[in-house]
Amino acid sequence: MKQLLSKLEEHSWGMSDVFGIHLAAEEAIVNAIKHGNAYNPEKNVQIEMNVGADRVSLRITDEGPGFNPVEVPDPTEEENLENESGRGVMLIKAYMTDVRYNDRGNSVFMEKVRTQ
Repeated sequence: MKQLLSKLEEHSWGMSDVFGIHLAAEEAIVNAIKHGNAYNPEKNVQIEMNVGADRVSLRITDEGPGFNPVEVPDPTEEENLENESGRGVMLIKAYMTDVRYNDRGNSVFMEKVRTQ
């Protein structure tokens, strides 16, 4: 995470964009460890990043079975407000310009186009 923040600073990204990118990356990594790899220390999480002056792309891949992001309940709906899951996927979509999952659902590609 330090490397990501350092690269964003190096390219003079604005604080609002840095906050969103950092939050989305952190959520994706936590989801990969917790939900994808089920906290298994034998499994790895692969992180690929490309940070430029106007665009950041990240790919987070775990070794888990994957999931279907369409099936994640909307955490803003009344019946889901008490649920602990689903917020990370929502936050990633909210802060990043583009979010795509592979067919298996164990890898997320996210991209942010500079807004400031």
